[in-house]
Amino acid sequence: MRIGIDLGGTKIEGIVLDDSGDEVARARIPAPRGDYAQTLHAIADVIEQIDLMPEARTPIGVGIPGTVSPATGLVKNANSTWLIGQPLDRDLERQLGRPVRVANDANCFAISEATDGAGKGARVVFGIIVGTGVGGGIAVDGALITGGNAITGEWGHTPLPWMTADEHPGRSCYCGQRGCIETFVSGPAFERDFVYTTGRPMAAASIVEAAEAGDGDAEAALARLEDRIARGLAMVINILDPDIIVLGGGLSNIGRLYDRLPPLVDSHTFSDSIATPILPAVHGDSGGVRGAAWLWPGAGAVE
Repeated sequence: MRIGIDLGGTKIEGIVLDDSGDEVARARIPAPRGDYAQTLHAIADVIEQIDLMPEARTPIGVGIPGTVSPATGLVKNANSTWLIGQPLDRDLERQLGRPVRVANDANCFAISEATDGAGKGARVVFGIIVGTGVGGGIAVDGALITGGNAITGEWGHTPLPWMTADEHPGRSCYCGQRGCIETFVSGPAFERDFVYTTGRPMAAASIVEAAEAGDGDAEAALARLEDRIARGLAMVINILDPDIIVLGGGLSNIGRLYDRLPPLVDSHTFSDSIATPILPAVHGDSGGVRGAAWLWPGAGAVE
């Protein structure tokens, strides 16, 4: 059995997978906000609900919206800010009395899709999250690549490539830089772009629906989004050249992306042609929690 926990900003989800990857149990509860101690207790509560064999002391994998710093052993880069500076893995090990591995939630998504999702069988998988934020993870031969600084795959915090005059220098990002891809292609960025150009506040899903109904402004906003995602992915392909790219997050549900992105990516890459498949995630919103479960025992991270 494998147990995974997806620690989000608003919910904590737990899952138990058998050795075939089939779901055995699942539970979800609201996440305590702003309270680290309560977060630890909530994770323990979820595990108590789903662990059918507590006497086996099954190891736990945890996906978080951040990562554990190799330099300090403490959580960094978490938008759930009450986790920052905390030894989350060690505190959970003490509280639960069993081994714990903590990984970035986008990394968990990547390992999930590389193990038994859209990237199954591919040697190099780049899994990306395009939703409230923009993240990514890389799996090679079924194992995570975390990197010496634990920031592998963070394409969302690199500058948008080939900025136009209208885009330059880009918005300020919470990370302290300006012009990050996340400030252009996340769900909130897509909505900001639409209201900036039209004066019409609209949710991302409604913009897509309006484009499908023939709204010219919505179509133009969606075309800008597609072009910006494509430029970001072209940069990744120029550096990593993965065998497959798998999309997750809320914006990955825009069906036309999978037809529109490949030719746009092709036009920006340093090659005569690009055959990299760009596919939606097989496991959808469950990719993160499933990937956390796959952290044990067969998906160890590679430095």
